[in-house]
Amino acid sequence: MSTVSQFGAAPRDRGPVDSQVGPERRPRRSVPAGTLLIAAGTFLLTLAAMLPLYVHDRVALLPAVAEHEMRLVDGDAAYLNAANWSWVDNTGIERNISVDATANGDEWSAWQMTVDTSASDRIIDHWSRRVIVDRSTARAVNCCGEHVDGDRAVRQAGLVHHFPAGTDADSYPFYDAEVRSAPSMEFQGENDIAGVTARRYSQAIEATQVPGSARDVPADLFTPEARGTVTATRWLELTRTLWVEPVSGTVVNMQETRRETLRTRDSDGAVPLLEADLTMADTQVDGYAEQARVRSVLLRSLDVWAPWTLAPLGVLALAGGLLRARNHRVREQREGRPEQDGHEEPAEDGSGPTTP
Repeated sequence: MSTVSQFGAAPRDRGPVDSQVGPERRPRRSVPAGTLLIAAGTFLLTLAAMLPLYVHDRVALLPAVAEHEMRLVDGDAAYLNAANWSWVDNTGIERNISVDATANGDEWSAWQMTVDTSASDRIIDHWSRRVIVDRSTARAVNCCGEHVDGDRAVRQAGLVHHFPAGTDADSYPFYDAEVRSAPSMEFQGENDIAGVTARRYSQAIEATQVPGSARDVPADLFTPEARGTVTATRWLELTRTLWVEPVSGTVVNMQETRRETLRTRDSDGAVPLLEADLTMADTQVDGYAEQARVRSVLLRSLDVWAPWTLAPLGVLALAGGLLRARNHRVREQREGRPEQDGHEEPAEDGSGPTTP
Protein backbone atom coordinates (compact mmCIF):
# COMPACT_ATOMS: atom_id res chain seq x y z
CA MET A 1 0.00 0.00 0.00
CA SER A 2 1.33 3.38 -0.92
CA THR A 3 2.27 5.95 1.58
CA VAL A 4 -0.14 8.43 0.09
CA SER A 5 -3.11 6.16 0.51
CA GLN A 6 -2.14 5.26 4.04
CA PHE A 7 -1.43 8.59 5.52
CA GLY A 8 -2.91 11.04 3.05
CA ALA A 9 -1.20 13.64 0.95
CA ALA A 10 2.03 15.08 2.21
CA PRO A 11 1.60 18.47 3.89
CA ARG A 12 2.37 21.51 1.77
CA ASP A 13 5.30 23.69 2.57
CA ARG A 14 3.74 26.65 4.37
CA GLY A 15 6.92 28.61 4.47
CA PRO A 16 8.61 29.98 7.52
CA VAL A 17 6.54 30.06 10.67
CA ASP A 18 7.17 33.76 11.18
CA SER A 19 6.26 34.79 7.62
CA GLN A 20 3.90 37.82 7.40
CA VAL A 21 0.28 37.30 6.40
CA GLY A 22 -1.38 40.15 4.51
CA PRO A 23 0.11 43.28 2.98
CA GLU A 24 3.68 44.08 3.75
CA ARG A 25 4.13 46.49 6.63
CA ARG A 26 6.24 49.48 6.00
CA PRO A 27 8.78 50.34 8.64
CA ARG A 28 7.69 53.21 10.88
CA ARG A 29 9.43 56.43 10.02
CA SER A 30 10.98 58.13 13.00
CA VAL A 31 10.67 61.88 13.57
CA PRO A 32 13.91 63.61 12.63
CA ALA A 33 15.98 64.60 15.61
CA GLY A 34 15.20 68.07 16.94
CA THR A 35 11.89 68.41 15.10
CA LEU A 36 9.75 68.63 18.23
CA LEU A 37 12.00 71.24 19.81
CA ILE A 38 12.02 73.29 16.61
CA ALA A 39 8.22 73.10 16.39
CA ALA A 40 7.86 74.08 20.05
CA GLY A 41 10.25 77.00 19.62
CA THR A 42 8.43 78.25 16.54
CA PHE A 43 5.10 78.02 18.34
CA LEU A 44 6.38 79.92 21.39
CA LEU A 45 7.89 82.68 19.26
CA THR A 46 4.67 83.02 17.26
CA LEU A 47 2.65 83.15 20.47
CA ALA A 48 5.02 85.75 21.94
CA ALA A 49 4.33 87.97 18.93
CA MET A 50 0.58 87.35 18.72
CA LEU A 51 -0.24 88.05 22.38
CA PRO A 52 0.74 91.75 22.41
CA LEU A 53 -0.04 92.48 18.76
CA TYR A 54 -3.49 90.88 18.49
CA VAL A 55 -4.81 89.16 21.62
CA HIS A 56 -4.07 92.13 23.90
CA ASP A 57 -5.96 94.54 21.65
CA ARG A 58 -9.01 92.27 21.54
CA VAL A 59 -9.06 91.73 25.30
CA ALA A 60 -8.58 95.48 25.92
CA LEU A 61 -11.86 96.32 24.14
CA LEU A 62 -14.76 97.48 26.26
CA PRO A 63 -17.28 94.67 26.73
CA ALA A 64 -20.01 94.70 24.10
CA VAL A 65 -22.67 93.59 26.58
CA ALA A 66 -22.63 94.88 30.15
CA GLU A 67 -24.71 96.30 32.97
CA HIS A 68 -23.32 98.58 35.63
CA GLU A 69 -24.39 101.32 37.98
CA MET A 70 -22.62 104.25 39.60
CA ARG A 71 -24.09 105.56 42.84
CA LEU A 72 -23.06 109.02 44.05
CA VAL A 73 -24.21 110.31 47.43
CA ASP A 74 -24.09 113.44 49.60
CA GLY A 75 -25.49 113.29 53.11
CA ASP A 76 -25.50 117.08 53.57
CA ALA A 77 -26.92 118.50 50.36
CA ALA A 78 -29.64 121.06 49.66
CA TYR A 79 -32.27 121.47 46.95
CA LEU A 80 -35.35 123.45 45.95
CA ASN A 81 -38.50 121.39 46.46
CA ALA A 82 -40.56 121.99 43.32
CA ALA A 83 -43.72 120.72 45.03
CA ASN A 84 -44.03 123.84 47.22
CA TRP A 85 -40.96 125.85 46.10
CA SER A 86 -39.33 125.66 49.50
CA TRP A 87 -35.61 125.28 50.16
CA VAL A 88 -34.58 122.01 51.83
CA ASP A 89 -31.10 121.79 53.32
CA ASN A 90 -29.04 119.33 55.35
CA THR A 91 -30.58 116.42 53.51
CA GLY A 92 -29.34 113.33 51.73
CA ILE A 93 -29.10 113.35 47.94
CA GLU A 94 -28.39 110.33 45.75
CA ARG A 95 -27.53 110.28 42.05
CA ASN A 96 -27.77 106.93 40.25
CA ILE A 97 -26.27 106.42 36.79
CA SER A 98 -27.37 103.13 35.21
CA VAL A 99 -25.95 101.65 32.01
CA ASP A 100 -27.41 98.82 29.95
CA ALA A 101 -24.98 98.06 27.11
CA THR A 102 -25.75 95.79 24.15
CA ALA A 103 -23.66 94.81 21.13
CA ASN A 104 -23.89 97.01 18.04
CA GLY A 105 -21.72 95.27 15.47
CA ASP A 106 -18.28 93.93 16.28
CA GLU A 107 -16.59 97.19 17.25
CA TRP A 108 -19.38 99.24 18.85
CA SER A 109 -21.68 98.96 21.84
CA ALA A 110 -25.05 100.68 22.33
CA TRP A 111 -25.47 102.20 25.79
CA GLN A 112 -28.88 102.99 27.20
CA MET A 113 -28.25 105.26 30.18
CA THR A 114 -30.61 106.63 32.82
CA VAL A 115 -29.73 109.23 35.45
CA ASP A 116 -31.87 109.75 38.55
CA THR A 117 -31.25 112.38 41.22
CA SER A 118 -33.37 111.84 44.30
CA ALA A 119 -33.88 112.83 47.91
CA SER A 120 -35.13 110.42 50.52
CA ASP A 121 -38.78 110.94 49.60
CA ARG A 122 -38.86 112.23 46.03
CA ILE A 123 -37.27 112.27 42.59
CA ILE A 124 -35.54 115.59 41.96
CA ASP A 125 -34.41 114.99 38.38
CA HIS A 126 -34.57 112.22 35.76
CA TRP A 127 -33.29 111.95 32.21
CA SER A 128 -32.14 109.25 29.80
CA ARG A 129 -29.64 108.93 27.02
CA ARG A 130 -28.69 106.54 24.23
CA VAL A 131 -25.14 106.63 22.94
CA ILE A 132 -23.07 104.39 20.67
CA VAL A 133 -19.61 103.74 22.09
CA ASP A 134 -16.52 102.68 20.15
CA ARG A 135 -15.17 99.75 22.17
CA SER A 136 -11.57 100.55 21.27
CA THR A 137 -11.41 104.32 21.86
CA ALA A 138 -14.25 104.50 24.45
CA ARG A 139 -15.60 107.52 22.55
CA ALA A 140 -19.11 108.27 21.35
CA VAL A 141 -20.02 107.54 17.73
CA ASN A 142 -22.76 109.47 15.92
CA CYS A 143 -25.01 106.63 14.85
CA CYS A 144 -27.98 104.42 15.33
CA GLY A 145 -30.66 106.44 17.11
CA GLU A 146 -28.53 108.31 19.63
CA HIS A 147 -30.38 110.87 21.76
CA VAL A 148 -30.25 112.80 25.02
CA ASP A 149 -33.60 112.78 26.80
CA GLY A 150 -35.42 112.44 23.48
CA ASP A 151 -33.39 115.10 21.67
CA ARG A 152 -32.20 113.28 18.53
CA ALA A 153 -30.53 116.34 17.03
CA VAL A 154 -27.58 116.02 19.40
CA ARG A 155 -24.19 114.87 18.16
CA GLN A 156 -22.41 113.29 21.10
CA ALA A 157 -18.62 113.24 21.03
CA GLY A 158 -15.75 112.43 23.35
CA LEU A 159 -15.53 109.89 26.15
CA VAL A 160 -18.75 108.59 27.66
CA HIS A 161 -17.59 107.08 30.95
CA HIS A 162 -14.72 104.62 30.56
CA PHE A 163 -11.28 105.63 29.32
CA PRO A 164 -9.33 103.70 26.66
CA ALA A 165 -6.91 101.01 27.81
CA GLY A 166 -3.44 102.47 28.21
CA THR A 167 -4.66 105.85 29.47
CA ASP A 168 -1.68 108.20 29.38
CA ALA A 169 -2.77 111.45 27.70
CA ASP A 170 -2.87 114.73 29.62
CA SER A 171 -6.41 115.53 28.49
CA TYR A 172 -9.46 113.84 26.98
CA PRO A 173 -12.74 115.34 25.72
CA PHE A 174 -15.53 114.07 27.97
CA TYR A 175 -19.13 114.52 26.89
CA ASP A 176 -21.58 116.00 29.38
CA ALA A 177 -25.06 115.14 28.20
CA GLU A 178 -26.77 117.87 30.24
CA VAL A 179 -24.95 120.81 28.65
CA ARG A 180 -24.48 118.98 25.28
CA SER A 181 -20.75 119.64 25.04
CA ALA A 182 -17.45 117.87 25.73
CA PRO A 183 -15.12 120.01 27.87
CA SER A 184 -11.74 118.39 28.36
CA MET A 185 -10.77 116.19 31.27
CA GLU A 186 -7.38 117.43 32.47
CA PHE A 187 -4.78 115.24 34.17
CA GLN A 188 -4.16 116.41 37.75
CA GLY A 189 -1.84 113.76 39.20
CA GLU A 190 -1.94 110.26 40.65
CA ASN A 191 -3.57 108.87 43.79
CA ASP A 192 -3.89 105.53 45.51
CA ILE A 193 -7.51 104.40 45.37
CA ALA A 194 -8.27 101.23 47.35
CA GLY A 195 -4.77 99.91 46.65
CA VAL A 196 -4.80 100.84 42.95
CA THR A 197 -2.63 103.57 41.46
CA ALA A 198 -5.04 105.80 39.54
CA ARG A 199 -4.66 108.88 37.36
CA ARG A 200 -6.86 111.77 38.47
CA TYR A 201 -8.69 113.76 35.80
CA SER A 202 -10.83 116.82 36.43
CA GLN A 203 -13.41 118.58 34.26
CA ALA A 204 -14.71 122.07 35.02
CA ILE A 205 -17.94 123.37 33.49
CA GLU A 206 -18.72 127.01 34.13
CA ALA A 207 -22.33 128.04 34.63
CA THR A 208 -24.05 126.91 31.44
CA GLN A 209 -27.70 126.86 30.43
CA VAL A 210 -29.11 123.36 30.06
CA PRO A 211 -30.82 123.02 26.65
CA GLY A 212 -34.53 122.28 26.78
CA SER A 213 -34.82 123.12 30.49
CA ALA A 214 -37.23 126.09 30.25
CA ARG A 215 -40.16 125.87 32.64
CA ASP A 216 -42.72 128.11 34.35
CA VAL A 217 -41.94 128.92 37.97
CA PRO A 218 -43.49 131.30 40.52
CA ALA A 219 -42.41 134.87 39.85
CA ASP A 220 -41.90 135.57 43.55
CA LEU A 221 -38.87 133.26 43.51
CA PHE A 222 -37.05 136.13 41.79
CA THR A 223 -39.03 139.18 42.90
CA PRO A 224 -40.64 139.25 46.35
CA GLU A 225 -44.41 139.80 46.30
CA ALA A 226 -44.53 139.32 42.53
CA ARG A 227 -47.50 137.43 41.20
CA GLY A 228 -47.96 134.90 38.47
CA THR A 229 -45.24 132.86 36.81
CA VAL A 230 -42.14 133.50 34.79
CA THR A 231 -40.18 131.27 32.45
CA ALA A 232 -36.86 130.15 33.86
CA THR A 233 -34.14 127.84 32.64
CA ARG A 234 -31.83 125.57 34.56
CA TRP A 235 -28.13 126.42 34.68
CA LEU A 236 -25.42 123.99 35.66
CA GLU A 237 -22.01 124.65 37.19
CA LEU A 238 -20.03 121.46 37.67
CA THR A 239 -16.65 120.14 38.67
CA ARG A 240 -16.30 116.44 37.87
CA THR A 241 -13.32 114.37 39.01
CA LEU A 242 -12.58 110.83 37.85
CA TRP A 243 -9.87 108.45 39.03
CA VAL A 244 -8.80 106.08 36.26
CA GLU A 245 -6.70 102.92 36.46
CA PRO A 246 -4.47 103.59 33.43
CA VAL A 247 -3.74 100.08 32.13
CA SER A 248 -7.39 99.03 31.84
CA GLY A 249 -8.99 102.49 31.55
CA THR A 250 -11.44 101.59 34.33
CA VAL A 251 -12.95 104.44 36.35
CA VAL A 252 -12.46 103.39 39.98
CA ASN A 253 -13.82 106.50 41.70
CA MET A 254 -15.67 109.70 40.86
CA GLN A 255 -16.84 112.92 42.48
CA GLU A 256 -19.14 115.71 41.33
CA THR A 257 -19.56 119.17 42.83
CA ARG A 258 -22.85 120.41 41.41
CA ARG A 259 -24.39 123.85 41.66
CA GLU A 260 -27.69 124.20 39.79
CA THR A 261 -29.71 127.40 39.56
CA LEU A 262 -32.83 128.82 37.91
CA ARG A 263 -32.48 131.97 35.84
CA THR A 264 -34.86 134.11 33.84
CA ARG A 265 -34.09 136.01 30.68
CA ASP A 266 -34.97 139.41 32.19
CA SER A 267 -33.27 139.01 35.55
CA ASP A 268 -29.63 138.92 36.52
CA GLY A 269 -30.42 136.99 39.68
CA ALA A 270 -30.26 133.24 40.12
CA VAL A 271 -32.31 131.03 42.40
CA PRO A 272 -30.48 128.01 43.89
CA LEU A 273 -31.91 124.75 42.66
CA LEU A 274 -29.41 122.14 43.88
CA GLU A 275 -26.18 122.19 45.87
CA ALA A 276 -24.42 118.85 46.32
CA ASP A 277 -20.93 117.45 46.71
CA LEU A 278 -21.44 113.92 45.44
CA THR A 279 -18.99 111.07 45.98
CA MET A 280 -19.08 107.41 45.02
CA ALA A 281 -20.06 104.98 47.76
CA ASP A 282 -17.06 103.22 49.36
CA THR A 283 -18.36 99.75 48.53
CA GLN A 284 -18.49 100.63 44.85
CA VAL A 285 -15.00 102.14 44.94
CA ASP A 286 -13.63 98.88 46.37
CA GLY A 287 -15.49 96.83 43.76
CA TYR A 288 -14.34 98.88 40.77
CA ALA A 289 -10.77 98.97 42.12
CA GLU A 290 -10.69 95.18 42.35
CA GLN A 291 -12.07 94.83 38.81
CA ALA A 292 -9.42 97.23 37.54
CA ARG A 293 -6.66 95.36 39.38
CA VAL A 294 -7.62 92.01 37.84
CA ARG A 295 -8.03 93.48 34.37
CA SER A 296 -4.73 95.36 34.51
CA VAL A 297 -2.86 92.19 35.52
CA LEU A 298 -4.39 90.34 32.56
CA LEU A 299 -3.50 93.11 30.10
CA ARG A 300 0.03 93.46 31.46
CA SER A 301 0.48 89.71 31.14
CA LEU A 302 -0.58 89.76 27.50
CA ASP A 303 1.40 92.87 26.60
CA VAL A 304 4.62 92.47 28.61
CA TRP A 305 5.08 89.52 30.93
CA ALA A 306 4.00 86.65 28.67
CA PRO A 307 5.94 87.82 25.56
CA TRP A 308 9.12 88.43 27.57
CA THR A 309 8.80 84.94 29.05
CA LEU A 310 7.74 83.04 25.92
CA ALA A 311 10.21 84.67 23.51
CA PRO A 312 13.40 83.53 25.35
CA LEU A 313 11.91 80.06 25.84
CA GLY A 314 11.11 79.91 22.14
CA VAL A 315 14.64 80.96 21.19
CA LEU A 316 16.15 78.34 23.52
CA ALA A 317 13.86 75.60 22.18
CA LEU A 318 14.56 76.56 18.57
CA ALA A 319 18.31 76.70 19.16
CA GLY A 320 18.24 73.40 21.03
CA GLY A 321 16.29 71.74 18.23
CA LEU A 322 18.66 73.00 15.54
CA LEU A 323 21.71 71.94 17.57
CA ARG A 324 20.26 68.49 18.17
CA ALA A 325 19.45 68.06 14.48
CA ARG A 326 22.98 69.10 13.53
CA ASN A 327 24.59 66.72 16.04
CA HIS A 328 22.41 63.87 14.85
CA ARG A 329 23.35 64.53 11.22
CA VAL A 330 27.06 64.61 12.08
CA ARG A 331 26.76 61.36 14.02
CA GLU A 332 24.99 59.64 11.12
CA GLN A 333 27.68 60.77 8.72
CA ARG A 334 30.39 59.37 10.97
CA GLU A 335 28.63 56.03 11.44
CA GLY A 336 28.00 55.64 7.71
CA ARG A 337 31.59 56.58 6.59
CA PRO A 338 33.66 53.53 5.36
CA GLU A 339 36.70 52.62 7.41
CA GLN A 340 40.02 53.62 5.86
CA ASP A 341 42.13 50.42 6.45
CA GLY A 342 44.38 50.65 3.40
CA HIS A 343 42.35 48.19 1.26
CA GLU A 344 40.61 49.27 -1.86
CA GLU A 345 36.86 49.00 -1.97
CA PRO A 346 35.50 46.55 -4.54
CA ALA A 347 33.91 48.16 -7.55
CA GLU A 348 30.14 48.28 -7.74
CA ASP A 349 30.10 45.99 -10.82
CA GLY A 350 31.80 43.23 -8.83
CA SER A 351 35.17 43.51 -10.54
CA GLY A 352 38.15 43.64 -8.25
CA PRO A 353 41.77 44.46 -8.78
CA THR A 354 43.45 42.36 -11.43
CA THR A 355 46.07 39.82 -10.43
CA PRO A 356 49.36 40.21 -12.27
